[in-house]
Amino acid sequence: MHLTKKTIISACASFALLLQVCAIILSAVVIAGAQQKNKKDGPTPATAATPKLTRTTTRHEVRRFGYAGALTIIGAPAGSITIEAWPRSEVDITADIELRADTEEDLARLSTVNSFLLDEDTNRLRILTTGTHDKAFMKKVAKGFPKNLLGLPWKIDYRIRVPAMTDIEIDMGRGPITLGGVEGTIRITALESNLKLNVSGGLVTATVGAGAINVALEARSWRGAGADIRLAKGDLTLELPAGYSGDINADILRTGQIANEYSALEPCERTTFTARSIKGRAGAGGPTLSFTVGDGTLSIKKAEIKEP
Repeated sequence: MHLTKKTIISACASFALLLQVCAIILSAVVIAGAQQKNKKDGPTPATAATPKLTRTTTRHEVRRFGYAGALTIIGAPAGSITIEAWPRSEVDITADIELRADTEEDLARLSTVNSFLLDEDTNRLRILTTGTHDKAFMKKVAKGFPKNLLGLPWKIDYRIRVPAMTDIEIDMGRGPITLGGVEGTIRITALESNLKLNVSGGLVTATVGAGAINVALEARSWRGAGADIRLAKGDLTLELPAGYSGDINADILRTGQIANEYSALEPCERTTFTARSIKGRAGAGGPTLSFTVGDGTLSIKKAEIKEP
């Protein structure tokens, strides 16, 4: 059988879309599995008693950090991560650690495990959240830890400043993530999150199981390899500045629709816009930014450029 070039391209595109479907379904399965595990292992909301005491402590760390370094953040099961660029060759970390328990003694016990470690190497820094959620960690450093304290709610809110040219990798449980002003290789994975990205370049990939994603482009062209943003369930919004040049791919995989309010976005050659798929070009074109939603809405709209 003779395969034409058009047939091969179509087959490759279908295979790539299938991979996206598998990735998003896997995210949904992870969410469902985690929810079932919580129902099985812990008390139901109706019978669970709210801890009487809450304690929040703030920890601050600063580390020297060279140009184009790499930062990895393994977040807490719950909390938030905010990352912004600044002009110093340092990583500045502020963490608000909130613990909840019934007694001061229990809070003190929890504070010995629910925190974070810094793993440093040449031009690489890892922020590793430790705590009662990590069975391997608890077996290693906290043998005999009271079982009644393992399921108590706690969180860490991270506020981090990094050099603008930094590679960033984030693995997060549940909670908002905000990243702005950073250009590099950025990878974000979250089970459930409201993700806000104010970016203008680099190579950005993000996968969120459920929640909302807002991507605001800060320049009229993308400086880098492109982006691939995926959301299994929820709403995704893309804000493009006036006069933007670049290629935009947008897809709804199962249920929902695309709302395109950016009039300068036109269909690529031999394609048409539908309510569930857009292959478009704005201006002179450029690196491809891909956005995929499993179930939900995908909005593309105009945003004003923020003047410095």
